[in-house]
Amino acid sequence: MSGILKTSIARKFAMALSGLFLVLFLAQHFTINFTSVVSPDTFNEISHFMGTNFLVQAILQPVLIFGVVFHFIMGFVLEIKNNKARVVKYKSYNGGANAPWVSRNMIISGAVVLAFLGLHFYDFWIPEMVHKYVESHPEDPTRYYEETVAKFANQPIRLGIYVLSFVFLMLHLLHGFASSFQTVGFNNKYSKGLKVFTKAFAIVIPLGFAFIAIFHYINNL
Repeated sequence: MSGILKTSIARKFAMALSGLFLVLFLAQHFTINFTSVVSPDTFNEISHFMGTNFLVQAILQPVLIFGVVFHFIMGFVLEIKNNKARVVKYKSYNGGANAPWVSRNMIISGAVVLAFLGLHFYDFWIPEMVHKYVESHPEDPTRYYEETVAKFANQPIRLGIYVLSFVFLMLHLLHGFASSFQTVGFNNKYSKGLKVFTKAFAIVIPLGFAFIAIFHYINNL
């Protein structure tokens, strides 16, 4: 792996592929979470399946965790390599005239998203692991909705952190999603339509996540 990723092109390609993989997970995660707004019973059923299915827990979950770690490590590696490659540094540089803020500050938005993922793991994944494997509670297929709602009910600070994090996720996706397709060589007659789709996805999905959090907060005032 280290030999394959020694070149800049290989690192960017691997970064793009891991990003596209995480986008698929993001869409799936949003779809499941949105059912908590529409139907608590459906949300409980899907969450129970995802939380007890062997394929999901033993294979897909470790792959997902690896994908997250790999993507962010590769992002920081690319940033360090790019900074070292800039032999000439200008004292004054109007970056906004050459590239949008989101493309010049992917490392910042990525760092915020990474910090948010740490909070999200602390809020949901770790308690789930403790519930199932440490405290060994009996299975309760109806617990997921109430546990999710409890994270936001009367929790304005947590709500604010989540919403702000989703804004940075939007900024990260606005550049990252579209550029991932360019990096892997997707350039044909569908490119313009794909660019529109990636921009729409980058806006709608984070706003959708923010809506879910705000909904549960307001609905339990």
